Amino acid sequence: MSVLRSALFAAALVLITPPYALLALATFPLPRMARYRIISGWARLMVFLAKTILGIRWKVEGRENLPGRPAVILSKHQSAWETMAFQLIFPPQVHVLKRELLWIPFFGWGLALMSPIAIDRSRGVAALRAIARRGRERLAQGFWVIVFPEGTRVAPGEHREYQLGGAWLAAASAAPVVPVAHNAGLFWPRNAFLKRPGTVTVRIGPAIETAQRDPKTINSMAEQWIEEQQKALC
Repeated sequence: MSVLRSALFAAALVLITPPYALLALATFPLPRMARYRIISGWARLMVFLAKTILGIRWKVEGRENLPGRPAVILSKHQSAWETMAFQLIFPPQVHVLKRELLWIPFFGWGLALMSPIAIDRSRGVAALRAIARRGRERLAQGFWVIVFPEGTRVAPGEHREYQLGGAWLAAASAAPVVPVAHNAGLFWPRNAFLKRPGTVTVRIGPAIETAQRDPKTINSMAEQWIEEQQKALC
């Protein structure tokens, strides 16, 4: 049954993505927020299909912790599921991501029009400065900024060093940091064709105020909360 469900979902993905990419290209003349609201419909549709075809449901804990102004979200990254589902769970958002993702046909075209903060990771401090500069612009435009501090998808139960990019932006802009833990990788593994039915838990932690705190302290506070929650979720 999992094989059949996964095959049906893959077929739907292949059929829907190219025409939606053309729709995304047509939004080019629109303001950033209008483009976001149209293009994010693809992610909403994929999450709906994941629920109806794959049986992957979700629940959110800690919504009351979301601040009333744009924030930087530091989240665990386990699968493609959260990159889509976060567009339903959180306010309008942009992602900090590696620029190579924008070169992917169809998917990358739509992604480029959603005002992401695309960086060249090999540039070190220059990349951090770019995150801070462009991140402040996006926050001022009303977007939240999502950062996966481990830099890549990590299997449930695993842990990589948290990079400073998101915390650097938060410190530079005085925006609050919202730590997020989840267990999507249990049902939608990294690079896996087969997905399993189940309920993803997305847990939102108390906002971390960043004024008068340096990036390393902010990063450590978020990491400690996220990794502690991951022990319970995975």
